[in-house]
Amino acid sequence: MSEVDGATGGLRLGDRPTDTSPGYRRAVLLELFGLWLVVLLLIRGVVTLQRAAGLPDWVLSAVPLLFIYGPVALCHLRKADSWAYRLSIPAFRDGATWGAAAALAGKAVALLGLPFFVGYHLYHSLIFGRGPGAGFPEELATLVLYQIFFVAIPEEFFYRGYFQTRLNEAFDRRWLIFGVAMGPGALLANLFFAFGHSVVQFQWWHFATFFPGLLFAWMRERTGGVTAGALFHAACNVGVISLDAWYGVR
Repeated sequence: MSEVDGATGGLRLGDRPTDTSPGYRRAVLLELFGLWLVVLLLIRGVVTLQRAAGLPDWVLSAVPLLFIYGPVALCHLRKADSWAYRLSIPAFRDGATWGAAAALAGKAVALLGLPFFVGYHLYHSLIFGRGPGAGFPEELATLVLYQIFFVAIPEEFFYRGYFQTRLNEAFDRRWLIFGVAMGPGALLANLFFAFGHSVVQFQWWHFATFFPGLLFAWMRERTGGVTAGALFHAACNVGVISLDAWYGVR
């Protein structure tokens, strides 16, 4: 299959399958499961060691590096060109960069922010009797930068940049959703994403990350890159952390 940059209108890896045979699909799933398990267990080890030994916070910089260089190392072992995947920051079909990605993420925030806030308020006020007023997180700018560069970009790089593209090499994108072709690869990558959180540290609600992950996956298909999804991912995280602080959840 031709591997042409998306901005030219050509095909790139993940735009259509290279092989849809059951054996190839099985091999891709096993490959990704192995990468997922190794990277997340290493991340769990880093987080556990940092907390148990009281090591400085900079030790946690290994976490985004594992998310980013795990797929790159696997591409090296496969003798595949990692640049052929959606791993460049930013990457956009129309040649635009951070501005276009931010605009798409901003539209998603504008569309979904108010409904989410209403649902959040009703959930915490009706069930737990909590209300706003506890205060916002300190050093909000630091929180935003941390969520963009240490959390959202590495995770989107890993799950939507590599996993989703790799799965699209084995599964057709046969569904048209708001004008964007998607397929089982997006759902499977999103399952890895949702349950990967619990491998590092179990929380009962981690399954719910599957639902915003669907929009991150859609943005990856819509744009041909991971930047828009990463910015929206960071906005979601910052929004939830800020609301949790404001409502006294944490």
